[in-house]
Amino acid sequence: MNPTKKAKPALTSMIVPIYNEASHLEEFLEKIDALKLPTDKEIVFIDDCSKDKSKEILKSFKFKSKTQIIEQEKNQGKGAALRKGIEQAKGDFIIVQDADFEYDMEEVPMLIEPLFKGKADVVFGSRFKKDGRQVHRTFHYLVNRLLTILSNFMSGLYLTDMETCYKAFKAEIIQNVNLESNRFGFEPEVTAKIARLKIRVQEFPISYYPRNYLEGKKITWKDGVAALRHIVYFNMISSEKHFFKKEMPERYIPRGGNWL
Repeated sequence: MNPTKKAKPALTSMIVPIYNEASHLEEFLEKIDALKLPTDKEIVFIDDCSKDKSKEILKSFKFKSKTQIIEQEKNQGKGAALRKGIEQAKGDFIIVQDADFEYDMEEVPMLIEPLFKGKADVVFGSRFKKDGRQVHRTFHYLVNRLLTILSNFMSGLYLTDMETCYKAFKAEIIQNVNLESNRFGFEPEVTAKIARLKIRVQEFPISYYPRNYLEGKKITWKDGVAALRHIVYFNMISSEKHFFKKEMPERYIPRGGNWL
């Protein structure tokens, strides 16, 4: 009698774009390497052609976790880095993680758990759900809220924080979305595209500790204008026939969704 095969443990891939993060990178790596999830963990780093010592710090760090280190030949932007990381990820679940301390990675297990327990297909972490823990910078708060409202209006998906970094997905969903944006257009693009699918989306309040530009924050008002353009383009102009790969599982395709 053959022994019963043990089920393969579930795996979460954390996708981490890196660009000029040397000033705090070692501390960040120590924290993410030690992070415990409700599943096994893989960390996929994408160095987007950093000009500081980020690459050297990344390569010399002694990881205990499963890792992949991917190097972009030229700087292409966060969206391009995420696209490459998502393609290479081996996990059952995939979550985006910035390489700084604006978000509290100790909250990642809370975002992964609904996916792991089969209660959700996509999970967003919201900086704006009421939890009494945050005071936001007025300008960025208002811009993010405006972009979220416009995205909700056009996509039909009600969220409180479309621009959040923390987005977690079942891998079979996000790896079958055709992603195009290279810079910070990933957020409105992926939101517009998953809104076309028959999926369960949950949103949970998360902590947020915004950096200023002296501390290395890279997004500017120009990216806000670009985000607005992406919201309009992916919700109103771009053809849905190109949104998804043919491998997208049929159960996520709504009735009448003959755009695959």
